[in-house]
Amino acid sequence: MSTDKKNNPVYSTTDDAKVNISNEEWKTILPKDVYEIARNKGTERAFTGKYWDFKEGGMYYCAACGNPLFNSNGKFDSSCGWPSFFEPVNKGSIIYTPDNSYGMRRTEVQCGRCEAHLGHVFEDGPPPTGLRYCINSVILDFEKKEE
Repeated sequence: MSTDKKNNPVYSTTDDAKVNISNEEWKTILPKDVYEIARNKGTERAFTGKYWDFKEGGMYYCAACGNPLFNSNGKFDSSCGWPSFFEPVNKGSIIYTPDNSYGMRRTEVQCGRCEAHLGHVFEDGPPPTGLRYCINSVILDFEKKEE
């Protein structure tokens, strides 16, 4: 757990209780870049995030609350500039919300525990799901798989 997490009372990689706190409280807990993505539905620039071209084995967690989101064996290189996964860890780890902003019809994906904005899911991914979860690196924490 990074030093940022010490001041975050809701961060846990094992607690699956829903987190429901105000954006004002999130603002005091989260680093600015994480808050911008998680609560303001921001997007990092393509090809700039720490995990877009990252190949290590392990687990990806929500940087806001610690909820397990994706396993590295569900990650693939989509060349879109953001980390891409073809399936979440489990059905409850992600919430799907219609997003018609900017004149586009997309499906937003949010953390199933704290409802942080993660990115979007598209139907142009590889088998077996055919899905591409396009996720901002800023909202991900990574824990390396033990050898």
